[in-house]
Amino acid sequence: MGWSYLPHTPEDRAAMLAAIGARSAEELFADIPRELRFAGKLDLPEQLDEAALLSHMCRLAGENANFNEYACFLGAGAYDHYVPVVVDSVLSRSEFYTAYTQYQPEVSQGYLQALWEYQSMIASLTGMQVANASMYDGGTAMAEAAMMAASHTKKDTLVVAKTVHPHYRAILHTYARDLGLTVKEIDHNGGVTALPGALAENAAAVIIQTPNFFGCVEDIKALAETAHQAGALLIVVADPVALGLLAAPGDLGADIVVGEGQALGIPASFGGPGVGFFASTEKLMRKMPGRIVGQTTDSEGKRGFVLTLQAREQHIRREKANSNICSNQALCALAAAVYMSAVGKNGLGEVARLSLQKAHYAAEKLAGLPGCELVFKAPFFKEFVIKLPKNVSAVNESLLQDKIIGGLDLEKYYPELKNCMLLCVTEKRSRQEIDCLVDRLGAIL
Repeated sequence: MGWSYLPHTPEDRAAMLAAIGARSAEELFADIPRELRFAGKLDLPEQLDEAALLSHMCRLAGENANFNEYACFLGAGAYDHYVPVVVDSVLSRSEFYTAYTQYQPEVSQGYLQALWEYQSMIASLTGMQVANASMYDGGTAMAEAAMMAASHTKKDTLVVAKTVHPHYRAILHTYARDLGLTVKEIDHNGGVTALPGALAENAAAVIIQTPNFFGCVEDIKALAETAHQAGALLIVVADPVALGLLAAPGDLGADIVVGEGQALGIPASFGGPGVGFFASTEKLMRKMPGRIVGQTTDSEGKRGFVLTLQAREQHIRREKANSNICSNQALCALAAAVYMSAVGKNGLGEVARLSLQKAHYAAEKLAGLPGCELVFKAPFFKEFVIKLPKNVSAVNESLLQDKIIGGLDLEKYYPELKNCMLLCVTEKRSRQEIDCLVDRLGAIL
């Protein structure tokens, strides 16, 4: 555990106040009416000395179920993949973690090159022609893709599969409501998307996820054909680790590929931050939200990098902007770039293969327990759904006693899947941990 040390003495604070012309910290709040300010003393414990404070914080931290002490089988959007040490080493360099938007390319070449490399690797991974320099997260990346599709096709209906992450669909509804767009949700059949034979003519895009929220692999090519026959775009929400093994969505007919890049070298960290990736065909490039880093040459013919496209409200009139999304997740995009560079193409493929093999081993073992069954028969990657004869929340509480973080209770999002648990197995899970899960679950059931 790392700790921060704040070295400012009373003299340092006085010097800083003097530099801005203030006599006290109280003056910094002068614009806030006095009747709105808190008066008196906060109801907090008395201050502790350094040793006592560190001990107190360690006790509080010890109450968390962390990935170092617990075997995690929970996924559903945030995953316990291994993060190479080199990722944090690079991110900890001050020229990276203190940087903001690279508006001045002459002093930001290192960061711009790193983001250009990130874009290049995302484009290659997804099979698309162009990628931007990252989004907030997977959910907003998907919603932005849907808005881009509506703008491009001039149509007002978005068709989204119910196998797409529930949180992502909630974000989509929020975006669409204020723009007067209609969201139509399509049910699943056996864990995979069941599109009708023909879509309505006003469909701007079909949105699918693969592997989807249940872990099942979708038939992108067939779904792309159905979407394109109706003049709609196909938006694919993809797991970047799975793309180390599965065919790239762009090669199967996808028009836009988005997703959450947290699995690429970013810790789960209680649910954030993540990093959204966004890639598309070249013909859609000028409608892409966020920013794109480009490669060029300077006046002396040397290679250089600049912010090429920034079709957002900070740079053009708000009503003309493709998107009003603002700052991106550059530091997290850098983490993803370092991760992909460190593991390489073969390494990412190995992470994907290990996750696949271990997930199938776990599924086979669990399906052999009395009263436990696999819910879907479709091919799956690293996540799968099992049905239990007991309440999932109660089972998870019992598993925690053995330092096992169980799967997601699906009933919260899909009432028809009562007593169903979504489990995830990554390359980090050992055979011993999987066998322990099977043994403990067997005992609980």
